[in-house]
Order: sequence, then structure tokens, then C-alpha cells
Amino acid sequence: MRLALKVDVDTLRGTREGVPRLVELFRRHGVGATFLFSLGPDHTGRAIRRVFRPGFFGKVRRTGVVGHYGVKTLMYGTVLPGPDIGKRAADVMRMTRDEGFETGIHCWDHVRWQDGVAGAGADWTAREMKLACDRYAEVFGEAPRVHGAAGWQMNLHALRLTQRLGFEYCSDGRGTRPHLPFWNAEPVRCPQFPTTLPTLDEMIGLDGVDASNVADRLLVRTATPVESGHVFTLHAELEGLRLVPVLEQLLDGWKAQGWRLGSLRQMHDEVEPLALPRACVGTGTVPGRSGTLFVQQGPFPGEAAPPAP
Repeated sequence: MRLALKVDVDTLRGTREGVPRLVELFRRHGVGATFLFSLGPDHTGRAIRRVFRPGFFGKVRRTGVVGHYGVKTLMYGTVLPGPDIGKRAADVMRMTRDEGFETGIHCWDHVRWQDGVAGAGADWTAREMKLACDRYAEVFGEAPRVHGAAGWQMNLHALRLTQRLGFEYCSDGRGTRPHLPFWNAEPVRCPQFPTTLPTLDEMIGLDGVDASNVADRLLVRTATPVESGHVFTLHAELEGLRLVPVLEQLLDGWKAQGWRLGSLRQMHDEVEPLALPRACVGTGTVPGRSGTLFVQQGPFPGEAAPPAP
């Protein structure tokens, strides 16, 4: 049973402080992981524009956003200029790779992508993805091979570009198993390895869950073996900072359950990518998260549905 650890890195603080702590923790546990970096400006403060989105204030209140991200980060792009993450923290990104961890692209500008891509056109989408690819090549000296969209937000243009820009595989959305995506019956031959488990910030503050018991609740979800495996998304700003103890509980628990923990690359290399089942994708909702996301909507007509977990 393979459980891939996918680390979304959204901010300058998360890159500088959270990533090194996660690297140390994963090395101590002897597990791999995939780190997906935001490579351009940190405009976290502009997320305040989501104020009118249903459920936004509730999520801010129950998950302790200020405590996790810090006041300074929440002013970037508004009161304070947004620092260039790829320029100011390139050394941390290269250190992550040099320590043996897989690296890839999360986005160029996290807030801009998360709030804008759903309604964006082809030119806007191509510009954002090219900026991220160019900066990745500048930092690492090679082209990126994996993409994981900021906020699990995609559009059809972005999905097409995952293939045209040469990504070997992606983890852009939410779903139940690895698949080849079809958007409105249009195939894309870049395989998707979606996030299959809820994130900690989707669980904390709901149904009596808090930091003291969230690991136990999530371990209940993974107690039953799943042949296609799981992808767990964590954040450098959460599990890499205040929620490090929770992540350590999860790593110990997953090992005890028999899961092999590692990177998306390891999960990819254990399957035949172009033989993966086809699946319809589009927009949908996920419990505990406001707005709509890029989701696996079900098996492609003619494909067998996966067994219930």
C-alpha cells in the first residue's frame, strides 16, 4: 500500500521555516515526499478578497489562519509588498532537492492562481504556468516534471498545458484514485494523482475535531487498505510549523498500518501511467473547504468504478 506525501508550499515563511523542518522530520522517519513550490510573489494578504465567498470566514475562524501564517505574511500584497519567493528562498528549494526529495511546481502567484484560474482564458493561464516553469528551471537548472495546482484550482487550458509543457504527471485535484483525465470528453494524456484524503485544515474545527485528535480521526480513514493507494496533501505553513506534532503522529500511525510512505514519483513509478483508468473531471465541492475545486467526478463511461473503501 503506497501513501504519497505531497507538500504544498504557499508562502515565503512556509518555504524558509516550514520546509526545513519537514525535510528534517521526513529524513528522521526515513520517508520520501514531494515538495511543490510557489515560485513567484507572495501575495497572501490579497486572499482577503475571498471575504464574500461562502464559508470563508468560518474556515478562517476555526483553523486559526493568523496563528499558522503569521501577521506579516497576511499583509503581503496589501500593506506590505509581496516578496519574490523564488529569488529569496531558492537556497531552501535546492537544499530540499539535494536532500533527496522530489520537487515540482505549485504555482507562480498562489493567490492569483487560486482566485483567478477558474475563469481565466488560454493566454492568462499559459502566462502563469510559463512564469512558474521558467523560474523553476532558473532555480533548479532543469525543467519541472510534476505540477500540483494551487488551491486545487484548474481550468481546461491548464489541463491541456500539463501535457504540452512536458509534465510527466500531476496532482492538481481531488479524487479517489490515479487516472487519465477527460474534461467534457476531451482526453489529456498527462496522468493525475489526485489528493484522496482530507487535509488537516478541512477537519479541524468540525465535528469535535481539534489538533489533539485530528490524527486519530484521519487514521481511521486509512485503516482499511486501498489498492490504488492514497495521496495526502500537507502544507509547509501548517504541518511544517505548529502542526508538526500532529504530522509525526500520522507518520507513526501510517507506518503501523502498513503504508509505504513516499513521494508522488514513487507512486507514479509503480504503475503504468498510460494504462491508468480514465475518469471524468471538472469542478465540484469538498467537505470542509469553501468554493469549488478541480475534482475527479467519476469513472469515464465504460470504465469500472473503484470498489468502495
